[in-house]
Amino acid sequence: MRRLVLVAVSVLAAAALGCGSWKRVGSEEQPRPTETLTRLLNTTQFYQRLGRLAAGDPMPFVGTVAFAAGPADSVIAVLGLSLENRAFAFQREGNAFVARYRVALSFKRGGAAPVELAREELVRVATFKETQRADESVLFQQVLRLLPGEYEVTATVRDASSTAESRATAKYTAPTYGTATYSAPVLTYQATGRGKLSDPLTLVLNPRGAVGYGSDTLLAYVEGYAFPGPTTVPFKVLDEQENTIYDDSLRFRGGREVESQVVRLAPDSVSLGELELVVGAQPERSASALVSFTQAWVVTNFEEMLDLLRYFGEDERIGQMRRAPPGDRARLWREFYEATDPNSGTPENEALNQYFGRVSAANQRFKDEGVPGWRTDRGEVFITLGPPDESVESTPGTSSRIMRWTYLTHRLEIYFQDETGFGRLRLTPGSRAEYERILSRLRRQAQ
Repeated sequence: MRRLVLVAVSVLAAAALGCGSWKRVGSEEQPRPTETLTRLLNTTQFYQRLGRLAAGDPMPFVGTVAFAAGPADSVIAVLGLSLENRAFAFQREGNAFVARYRVALSFKRGGAAPVELAREELVRVATFKETQRADESVLFQQVLRLLPGEYEVTATVRDASSTAESRATAKYTAPTYGTATYSAPVLTYQATGRGKLSDPLTLVLNPRGAVGYGSDTLLAYVEGYAFPGPTTVPFKVLDEQENTIYDDSLRFRGGREVESQVVRLAPDSVSLGELELVVGAQPERSASALVSFTQAWVVTNFEEMLDLLRYFGEDERIGQMRRAPPGDRARLWREFYEATDPNSGTPENEALNQYFGRVSAANQRFKDEGVPGWRTDRGEVFITLGPPDESVESTPGTSSRIMRWTYLTHRLEIYFQDETGFGRLRLTPGSRAEYERILSRLRRQAQ
């Protein structure tokens, strides 16, 4: 399981009531390849479509708001934000690295004064490498009491040192809970049930609602309210095609003000992709979840992930995964992820993070050939060797373009040429041979 740096929690009625901190311990129709790459490179847009609070650079974050019944007619709202260490401007303090940030929240309801608050937070990590983490590494959490209704929620995250700032807005409904009702599934990392509505809601949200294929377990927390006697409530999970892939029932004993159930779903027992977790029938209350290869990349199709790894090396392992029956895929992916991780002491795979970072950069840099940038010859070399030390184009803007890339460390000089006049720069045969010789040597050294 991944270790998260900090989870800060406080409760608000109109002012703060208390605070503390936790750590997390450590189909038939498929999307087209261009859609998969869009998901991979624009996770912000993807999470926004799922109804999340999602913002991009310079301070990327993904968040959500979950609801439960509170005392009297109130509703407890829990807002969680998932952040990445790499976005913060860390500074050295003694033997540690420290970053400070500010979160401002606004809950606006028609005809009522908005509920607004701001908090200053601190992140402390032990090593410089941890400051570069690009996965979910910091959790922020805020608990509030609201009245039922429709809310426009805005979250703003600002780095105290660099003044970088990002903002996201989404709409949420705080429901009315009555006798013999239940909450929507709340996706969590940790949850402790309550005995009374006045008890604090003790949980750690999974703000992205995401789980890695073949790794962590997806937890869904559901509360039931004032059932008069033993009651069975249906629970099901739907895939992207609205097929039921999991069907069960939640059993409440009744005679209690509040009681809870936790459903545990292993990610290799459900489908890759978007899921809808549904509780009850009249009314249905639901939450969206995501099973992806990791939380860092929104890729939810096995064949397309393998296609995206075409330049990564490890051809034998990738071929084995491609030929494997569906029942073995989660295990093989987990073994591949662990075997290619250059630093098993961290929760992320730095080699894959670098690889997909270069895929993203190549797609942006090489747009002039009429195909996705990562599928060009320049994209292939860039992804596998990184940016060249020198790039010179001899005849820019002409139909006989020739471009030279130089890698000083590898003592490599290669040429791309537009032989057809259609703007496609191809490695010359001699350059292709030299490039592949260097790449083969580097991969042997890395083993």
